[in-house]
Amino acid sequence: MTSVELYTQRARVWIPHPETVWRSATVLSDYKEGDKVLKIRTDDVEENLDSDGELGDEQDYILKEGKLPPLCNPDVLIGENDLTSLSYLHEPAVLHNLQIRFVERNQIYTYCGIVLVAINPYEELSIYSNDFIHLYSGHNMGEMDPHIFAIAEEAFKQMTRMNKNQSIIVTGESGAGKTVSAKYTMRYFATVGGSSLESQVEKKVLASNPIMEAIGNAKTTRNDNSSRFGKYIQISFNKNFHIIGAHMRTYLLEKSRVVSQAPDERNYHIFYQLCACADLPQFKPLKLMSAEHFEYTRVGNCTTIDNVDDQKEFQETVHALTLLGVSTKYQSLMFRIISAILHMGNIEIMEDERTDSCHISVEDPHLVTMCGLLGIEAQQMSKWFCNRKITTMAEVLIKPLTCDQALASRDALAKHIYAKLFEWIVDKINIALITQEKPHSFVGVLDIYGFETFEINSFEQFCINYANEKLQQQFCQHVFKLEQEEYVREKIEWKFIDFTDNQPCIDLIEKKLGILDLLDDECRMPKGSDISWVQKLYDKHLKTSNHFEKPRTSTTAFVIVHFADNVRYEVEGFLEKNRDTVHEEQLNILKASQYELVAELFIEKEESSHEVKAGVGKHGVKMVKQTSLGGKPKGRGGKEMRKTVGNQFQSSLVKLMTILNSTTPHYVRCIKPNDYKQSFTFEPKRAVQQLRACGVLETIRISAAGYPSRWSYTEFHDRYRVLMRSKEIVRGKPRVTCENVLARLIPEPDKYQPGKTKIFFRAGQVAYLEKLRADKLRACAIMVQKHIRGWLCKKQYLRKRNAAMILQRYARGMKARRHANFLRRTKAAIQIQRTWRGYVSRSKYTRTWKAIVKIQSFTRGLLARILYRKMLRNAKATILQAHIRGWLVRIHYNKQLKAIVYLQCCVRRMYAKRELKALKIEARSIGHFKKLNQGMENKIVELQRKLDTANKETKSLLTKAVEADNLRQKVQKLEKVEQDAKQTQDHARSLEEEIEHLRKLLEESQAETKIVKDELEKEKNDKDEAVAELTNEKEHLIESLAELKDEMEALKVESQKQLEESVLSAKTTVEEELEKERSSHQARIKEYNRLEQRYDNLKDELELTRSQAAAAAEATSGDPGSNASSAPPSPPESAYNSINTNASDVMEVQNLQNGSGSHESVNLLGRMQKKVKELEFEKRELQQKVLEKMQEHAEEEENRKIEMEERESESERERTVAFADGFKLEEVEKDNEKMKQELTNLRKSVADSASSAMTKDSSAFKEMYNQMLAMQEELEVRRSEVIQLKSGLASMKDSLQKYKKENVAKITKSTMTSADLLGSRNRMEDINVEKLDKNDLKTVLAKVYDHNRMLEAELEAERKNHDIEIEELHQRFNLLQTDSNREYLRNGDSFDGNIQLELQRLSTENFELEAQVESLEKQNRKLKRQLKLYNKKLNTMESEMGGTGIKPSESNMSLGVQNVKVNGDSDTHSIAGNPAVKHKDAEISGMLKYKKGEDSKAVKAIILDLKPRSVAVSLLPGLPAHLLFMLLRFADHRNDDTMIKSLLSHIINGIKKVEKQHEGEFEYISFWLANTCRFLHNMKQYSGDKEFLKDSTPAQQGHCLRNFDLSEYRQVISDMAISLYQKLVLLIMHEIKPMIVPAMLEHDTIQGLSSSVKPSGMRGRSSSRSTEPENIFTVESIIKQLTAYHITMNQHRMDQVLVQQVFKQVMYGITAHTINNQLLRKELCNWSKAMQIRYNVSQLEDWIRKSGLNEAGLRDMLEPLVQASQLLQVKKQSEQDALEICEMCSRLTPAQIVKLLNMITPTNDYEERVPVKFIKTVQGKLKQQRPDMFGGQQTLLMDNGFMFGVTFPYAPSTISLDRITIPESLNLGYLKLV
Repeated sequence: MTSVELYTQRARVWIPHPETVWRSATVLSDYKEGDKVLKIRTDDVEENLDSDGELGDEQDYILKEGKLPPLCNPDVLIGENDLTSLSYLHEPAVLHNLQIRFVERNQIYTYCGIVLVAINPYEELSIYSNDFIHLYSGHNMGEMDPHIFAIAEEAFKQMTRMNKNQSIIVTGESGAGKTVSAKYTMRYFATVGGSSLESQVEKKVLASNPIMEAIGNAKTTRNDNSSRFGKYIQISFNKNFHIIGAHMRTYLLEKSRVVSQAPDERNYHIFYQLCACADLPQFKPLKLMSAEHFEYTRVGNCTTIDNVDDQKEFQETVHALTLLGVSTKYQSLMFRIISAILHMGNIEIMEDERTDSCHISVEDPHLVTMCGLLGIEAQQMSKWFCNRKITTMAEVLIKPLTCDQALASRDALAKHIYAKLFEWIVDKINIALITQEKPHSFVGVLDIYGFETFEINSFEQFCINYANEKLQQQFCQHVFKLEQEEYVREKIEWKFIDFTDNQPCIDLIEKKLGILDLLDDECRMPKGSDISWVQKLYDKHLKTSNHFEKPRTSTTAFVIVHFADNVRYEVEGFLEKNRDTVHEEQLNILKASQYELVAELFIEKEESSHEVKAGVGKHGVKMVKQTSLGGKPKGRGGKEMRKTVGNQFQSSLVKLMTILNSTTPHYVRCIKPNDYKQSFTFEPKRAVQQLRACGVLETIRISAAGYPSRWSYTEFHDRYRVLMRSKEIVRGKPRVTCENVLARLIPEPDKYQPGKTKIFFRAGQVAYLEKLRADKLRACAIMVQKHIRGWLCKKQYLRKRNAAMILQRYARGMKARRHANFLRRTKAAIQIQRTWRGYVSRSKYTRTWKAIVKIQSFTRGLLARILYRKMLRNAKATILQAHIRGWLVRIHYNKQLKAIVYLQCCVRRMYAKRELKALKIEARSIGHFKKLNQGMENKIVELQRKLDTANKETKSLLTKAVEADNLRQKVQKLEKVEQDAKQTQDHARSLEEEIEHLRKLLEESQAETKIVKDELEKEKNDKDEAVAELTNEKEHLIESLAELKDEMEALKVESQKQLEESVLSAKTTVEEELEKERSSHQARIKEYNRLEQRYDNLKDELELTRSQAAAAAEATSGDPGSNASSAPPSPPESAYNSINTNASDVMEVQNLQNGSGSHESVNLLGRMQKKVKELEFEKRELQQKVLEKMQEHAEEEENRKIEMEERESESERERTVAFADGFKLEEVEKDNEKMKQELTNLRKSVADSASSAMTKDSSAFKEMYNQMLAMQEELEVRRSEVIQLKSGLASMKDSLQKYKKENVAKITKSTMTSADLLGSRNRMEDINVEKLDKNDLKTVLAKVYDHNRMLEAELEAERKNHDIEIEELHQRFNLLQTDSNREYLRNGDSFDGNIQLELQRLSTENFELEAQVESLEKQNRKLKRQLKLYNKKLNTMESEMGGTGIKPSESNMSLGVQNVKVNGDSDTHSIAGNPAVKHKDAEISGMLKYKKGEDSKAVKAIILDLKPRSVAVSLLPGLPAHLLFMLLRFADHRNDDTMIKSLLSHIINGIKKVEKQHEGEFEYISFWLANTCRFLHNMKQYSGDKEFLKDSTPAQQGHCLRNFDLSEYRQVISDMAISLYQKLVLLIMHEIKPMIVPAMLEHDTIQGLSSSVKPSGMRGRSSSRSTEPENIFTVESIIKQLTAYHITMNQHRMDQVLVQQVFKQVMYGITAHTINNQLLRKELCNWSKAMQIRYNVSQLEDWIRKSGLNEAGLRDMLEPLVQASQLLQVKKQSEQDALEICEMCSRLTPAQIVKLLNMITPTNDYEERVPVKFIKTVQGKLKQQRPDMFGGQQTLLMDNGFMFGVTFPYAPSTISLDRITIPESLNLGYLKLV
């Protein structure tokens, strides 16, 4: 089908428009060949208004030369991500598509084939966070929305897959956003390719940006931060594709900006940043002023930028320089040079009126400052500013310069110095970014100026446009190459695409006798000029080149026809800018500078280059070396051969193009939407100019010349299945089916080409197919509508006919019934009237009779009542008179009494004021003040003496600052002393200011005394008035008393309610704080685990590095035997959490250095060891912090529990007492405030009197006064602490009682250790058992028994005394608590002191008791050992006596003690009778007995060697946790703290080791998470705490721990469980994350909906895509995986609450990942896809219900996904629809709602796009409903890394420990159940 046939009625076309460039219109009649006019009607939409603002009308479009207007794309293609996927590829389609995406959808990025078009939004967008980086990482280009990160990921992926270097070329005009795009590109590489070294090169790469922006960017009329140079940053990667270094090349710095700027423009930022910091002390020597006072910064009449703080920007620049290793010394020198340039511009050159010469005053302040900053002589510089040396063959002449020439010489030197400084800074950055490691590959980022054309174009624009010509040529060749490669890969028939080649324009510029060549020749001519050069251009190229033109009205300009536009260049200044020379005499002066940096800038360049040049980076220029004699290279005739700027730029450009051609390029074209910097405002005229200039339209043209539209066979089959006939469909062969359909629909074979995997269409064919599809669907819809409408009409007719017949029947019946009713009613009415009239007459008579009787009765009663009231009034009046007379007498008496009392008060107040005044006068006396200030004068004199000595030292040190470099360390010390002196001076100034302030206060106080006197006089007058007013107030008091009573009652009710509300609010806040603390604590644990993992990784890398170093040593050594002997062995891993880095490691490093000679390996090993040490120290600090937080958390939980119990138990008492206490507290607070106010007034009066008396000693007084204020503040702090202690007094009671009970229990357990108190230790140690005979042994044994009885008696007495003492403490504590409120109200300060003393006394008593308990326990253990020895000797003696016939009972009859029990031992012997009886201990159950040293073996068998699968299937659930706790119980039973600590440390390390070794195995992590939680529950259940004992059986209560409190270890185990939980969740998400997007978004679960979804049409490079077949995931795959996880966790008997929390986090992760991907993929935002997603979510909901997890809130986690699907499906037209959307999408953020509405794309013609007005309405409604979410930047993506806080609710075990047996499969035979 030809394109002419598409111009039918209702077809839409584009017509030119003077303002909007293009305007859409609708064709009104079919076009026929030969027609010269096309009837159209402009579209009446807001976007297409004509110039008068009215809607367009019908008009005739005249066809010029038979050219038809461009066709509009179908609505289904509007807003495409890729411009090349449009059916019609032309300028208006591209412009309209960009405008729709930018203005309506706020999308700034669009693909154009391989080019990314970026439009500057002039607004901060939240699309560059790390979440976006991670979201784009790993995705192919085109899968997500266009983004700068997608281009960066494409380059990074091609580099990693094909090992080929990449380049990203960012171009655009000033203000288009090139620098920002390049910055975000480097940030992406820094994040994705993070460095593995400790230097972290990626941070340095990012740190170079603020430096280059400061020295190379400036404000222009188009951009506030315009880059005035080009740069190419080459980021190097190693074999692991980690950033190891970078290198920067710069091109064509705009030097002229240093000395002159256009109006409303600025110089480079660094000048204004320095001027903004001129007031800082360190910049005082630079003698800087504001930018308005320097000539070089005020030329453009713009010294500030809106919303930019130059001082803050300067701090960032200094920080970046420090980060890149530029020392403070070099920074100061660099700032000196920049300041010298500023002063150079202010040097005044005076013209001599008599001659043409000029001169500069040697005393010019700016000249002196400039020369001082540069370290040169001012006289010489002033001479050579105004003169020039000319060297001839015979002599040397000095030629004076005119004033203009001198100014030009000054400006040239300023530009040259800045250019050299710019190159030096670039060199420093490159040195900081350089790496010793050999780079494997690199990615280059080219940030270069775009095509420029101004009203006046000069040499700079010529060079810029020349560079763009070269880049455009490279771009076109690359696009052409990719296009042809695609055709070859798909094996289709094609012809070479013809594209515009700009090689003739490039030849015009750079070939021999071209523009640059002729320019260089003219520069070599002695009398060359711009006019002669342009005349040569006319003669050479005007007739020979089509790209060169001559303006008609000018002979000083020429025009070059560039690829983007025709540019006119003015030749004035071309030769001077191309030469760019500086006088050699000035440079010689600078070389002799006393500052190292100034001389270095010029000497080094002179050694490698014969001519001083500027404006081009050093890496882009090939320098010519000097000869050995030190002279410059000579040409013919002895003249110097100089290299021009144009030649340098051409050489650097050739090198750049060589680099770009050796890499795979990626293109970013930045577009500036408007010139007014308005956000999301699009001007079509400006945009189309840039599109033509940046090559986007050329890309479109090349694509349109071939086959721009490409569809896969499956996509084409699904989309156009409606056009297929049954005979054309071949099942299972979509390619054959598509070819059969296309052969019928498109007869011309040249319009499409079938490839291997795709069908390629010419431009317009997809639109034609869309038209056929729409016509087919429209015809089908008409057919369906026809039959439905006929059926509806027939059905309606029959229904009306039946209804009419029924109505007639009912109407006739109703008429007959009405007549019959009329007859009946008439008869009935007559009867009713008769009866009614009789009834009315009777009623009237009865009513009249009753009324008369009633009136008579009321009249008689009224008369009787009147008589009674008269008698009653007389009696009451008499009583009232008596009472009122008595009341008046009492009032008169009370009035006199109150007046007398008031007069007494006034007199007493007068005497009190007199006394207060006398005290104030005494306080103001000089003697009193001298007592207070005694000793302060000496301090001030001493401080003044120290200040003088410090100033002298400072002056002496400043004189030595100019010495040699070996005194650098002393200089730093002197600077510190100088800073201290300045601080002392500042402090003295502040003291003087405060003295002045005190003097002002004195004057104010004197004025206040006068005011007080006046007030006293007024008081006397007011007293008389007050006496008169008292009588009036008396009446009001009675009324106010009643009102006060009512108010008191109301206040009681309100205070009680407020108390209840405050208790409830406090409870809720405590719970919220607990939840926040838990989540933050878990986040800290997660961070700790991350650091621990990082530590382990570094340790493994250290081992690998050592082994590599050893291997390198063996390989390089000559003697293998000696090398092997000298090589250090690999150090063993001593512990899991640490690495041994002692002196042996240092010896190993020395051995490596001596043996191998591999310096790189040794340095790397040293750095790794240093890093390991730092990480170990960091880890220890983190562990200490975690332990401290755990302890604080445990203490807070205990305090909260105690407070809650007290609140519940004492709530009733608080309600009754609260009201009274409140009034008491208010009275006390008022008294305190009065006392504070009086104290403040007294101090103020003392200060006023002292300041008036002091003159020289004012500083001493100030210091004393400050000390007094500090003491007052400290007193206030102490008072607040006392109040807090009082509030915690109630909670302290229970803890103190619990602590005392524990002390009593300890003393009770250690009753056998009281021998130490009786002094029996010496007696028992003095007995030598081995030297005693049998009789002596008997005597000793009897004494031992007596001694034991005495010990027991004394211990019993001690126990009783201790009980009595504890009871006394209880009584004292109770008494203190009951009297606390009364004592505090009487005397708050003394009561607080008593509390502190009482607390101190109690704490000291507790410490003493603990010390006694410890000493008793030690003596107890010692006596036990001695008793064992005696028992052994006694048994030996009895056996010998039995053998000799002696009866041992004879000597033992008097012993009263029958046996001795040894604590904890199994052998207890009877020694009272014959034979000896052995007593066994009571049976202890539920423990595993083990020997010391076997704990590690047992833990290894239970934890490390155990396989979860065998335990989960065959053994008891939680068996490892029970076995570990049984071991713990045995250690507790032995009362051995070393056993407890060793066992717990082995358990913790074992679980951590399992976590590390099997971190990727779900079964292990799940199994040990369940067992860790069970172990934690066991520690709670058997801890002995009352709150945990209530759920235990009596047998379990008997298994509680007896000797140790392991509450602190419970927190450690809980943290370990949190770590396991987090790893379990991350492991699940890692497994299912690749399934989420294919299953939830891409898979078509509902068959038949996919045909309505159009493909994305991405034309990405196939080389960037993986060739491996992708797995097809469905929702069933996710459900199957989740089911397996759920079954495994249930087999491990994990707590159901924990299982629910795991899957709640998993569902959140699924929702977040799905939503984030949907927000960045436009093809997923339509009605059909929403139906698919909603069905997929319903499958997950069914699984949640079937798994029994419905009550855990998992359904709520999927709610955002459900709401997003509903948003895509609901109606979006009216304001009511907008309100419903806002209410429905409560779980989506406003940014997400607006983004989804913008991305909704219709897939068929009958679907409508969401209007922009409706989106704005929704946005307004959201702003009204959620104003808090519109404050700052709105978050678009859900946080993938967010994790809910996990809790472990207490779940006691029902299994008793004594019922547990050890399976033989565990190989724990060495453990014994006891």
